[in-house]
Amino acid sequence: MHILSTIFLKDLFKKQKETSLFGKWITFEHIKGLFTKHQVVFKIQELGLSEKGIPINTLKIGSGKKRILVWSQMHGNESTATRALFDLFNCFSKATNEALETILKECTLVFIPMLNPDGAQAYTRVNGNNIDLNRDAVSRIAKESKLLRNVLEEFDPQFCFNLHDQRTIFGVEGTKNPATISFLAPSEEETRALTNGRKQTMNVIIAMNRLLQKMIPNFVARYTDEFYPTATGDNFQKLGYNTILIESGHYPDDYDREITREYTFYAIFQGIYHIATSSTFKEYEEYGEIPNNDKIFYDVIHRYSDSKKDKAFQYKDEIINKKFVSKLVKVEEITFKSKIAHHEIVFESKKH
Repeated sequence: MHILSTIFLKDLFKKQKETSLFGKWITFEHIKGLFTKHQVVFKIQELGLSEKGIPINTLKIGSGKKRILVWSQMHGNESTATRALFDLFNCFSKATNEALETILKECTLVFIPMLNPDGAQAYTRVNGNNIDLNRDAVSRIAKESKLLRNVLEEFDPQFCFNLHDQRTIFGVEGTKNPATISFLAPSEEETRALTNGRKQTMNVIIAMNRLLQKMIPNFVARYTDEFYPTATGDNFQKLGYNTILIESGHYPDDYDREITREYTFYAIFQGIYHIATSSTFKEYEEYGEIPNNDKIFYDVIHRYSDSKKDKAFQYKDEIINKKFVSKLVKVEEITFKSKIAHHEIVFESKKH
């Protein structure tokens, strides 16, 4: 496996980060001006319109035989990877180096940076008709689901990248670290059999994990591979399109997910580069060594000498008066002994 230099990647990200995008609430209005910026090197097309009539665009680049399809913001309130993709687009538009040249020579890439612009505008998981696109792969009721399937069948990719965000509740099993990046090679059916397609997907994840372990050791986890009959990744994998799920999670004190954005960028870049430089994708056993995602975190816990009085809180993000607001909400639980928090406050009992 060709694992990229961390020094090279950090320098590249520092120079090419798309500084006009910041924070968790990213809408079509934030990115529409950036398409013009990239039209010189990318083939940019309007794939179609969302349920509420907002354009959904694709960016295509490269001339190689290996076809890769990448989409982000299938859930409108999950924008970390969208920001990372525009950082990557800057690399293709503005930078010249051997890794980028290899990718463009060996691969043809199609990106959908915002599949669910209605959900992005409202900062909701669902689309404009209250449909979860990641549970609509079979019925394809939503316009956005139909558009994605049309691209899939027309482009016929060898690999797909399905990019999401995960909640702050997830940690890396066996540690007290948050799961900053989590990966999944989706199952194709209920027995979770290790098909050739899943093994190839695992192989790409191994390359991404090896890189990230050099940068954020023990902050990478593996998402549950329980089979979801209506989920996008599971069904695409079942149809023969190897689908890599990346979940961008929490990093300490990084509630804007700007640090996580950086590691998401590194993972995507390494994954694409690995596909570009590999002739076979047989090595898969190491995938099983990645620790599981573990639901161990609250955002804040107030601890008291009498543990029965302990209180836990989670941040709730929402749009109020057209502004992004994140507020702490109390969690109704009986005990927090088995959980930890990103921030814990201990209240000492009064001495008499």
